[in-house]
Parts: sequence; C-alpha cells; structure tokens
Amino acid sequence: QMQLVESGGGLVQPGGSLRLSCVGSGSIFSIYAMGWYRQAPGNERELVAQIAASGSINYADSVKGRFTISRDNAKRTLYLQMNSLKPEDTAVYYCNAAISSWDFWGQGTQVTVSR
Repeated sequence: QMQLVESGGGLVQPGGSLRLSCVGSGSIFSIYAMGWYRQAPGNERELVAQIAASGSINYADSVKGRFTISRDNAKRTLYLQMNSLKPEDTAVYYCNAAISSWDFWGQGTQVTVSR
C-alpha cells in the first residue's frame, strides 16, 4: 500500500519558482508510476507530469519547458520543480501513485501564483 504526503505549496509571484515534494510510505515505491495532477476551481483534474518506474517522463504541453518531474526512489520521494510560474498555474496539486488497478492520492497542496 502507498500513503502520500505532499509539501512545498504556497504563494509565489509570477515568474517565481516552487518545488513540490511527495513522500510515499510504501516499501515498494520504486515500482509505482508517479504523477502530479492539478485542479483549479471549476476545472477537471488534469495531468501535469508523470514519471514511470522505468523513468519515462511525460509533461502537459502547458508546463513543458517550465516544470521538471523527478523521483528519488531511495528517499521514496517525488518532486516537481516549477519555474517561470504563471497565474494559470494556480491550483491544488496532487501526488498520484499507480500500479496495476490501484491508485493512491495525496491530500493536495495549494499553489497560488499572484502579485
């Protein structure tokens, strides 16, 4: 089983940076596909970035070139480095772990990009 705890959200000005972290408590962290999703008010939850157990990475077009997803399996931690933040990036960001038919979600962390 997997338990996920996100951290690193907050208020940042446009053009600023934040790094989100997601720590998993499971003993088999390395075999999960991991991802960051976000949901803004009135919107559907959308994929931001994902990284497979193999290391294969995909980004949403809206964040490509600005965000970087990475994982440290020894620390059981998923990261999302967010640079050049825009007001449109404002959302609750959720960490996801998936394996087979199982999905696990963190509680989310608020990211607000505003002057």
